Amino acid sequence: MTWTIERAPGRPVRRTDDGRIAVPLQLNRTGSGHPTEPDTSTDADMTLTLTLTLTEAEHLHASLCRALDGQPPPPAAPDCRHAVQTSPGTAHLIGRA
Repeated sequence: MTWTIERAPGRPVRRTDDGRIAVPLQLNRTGSGHPTEPDTSTDADMTLTLTLTLTEAEHLHASLCRALDGQPPPPAAPDCRHAVQTSPGTAHLIGRA
């Protein structure tokens, strides 16, 4: 049996009433590992929500930025991915606004 977690289709990331960030995820199970049993992925899919404080969301955002650094953004990437991606060695602070 294999489990995968992915973004839940059609359910956007949103802010909750208490100011947290909610990320809808879908948990999928494929197969039981036994060759005679059918694939049960459609029976075992469920939607979960990962809820993060703003600080946790910022840490996740920073970790993702570091993990993506140096990789070219795919054509379907959001605009912020194109503008934000900078290696630490090429970032220059000019001054404060």
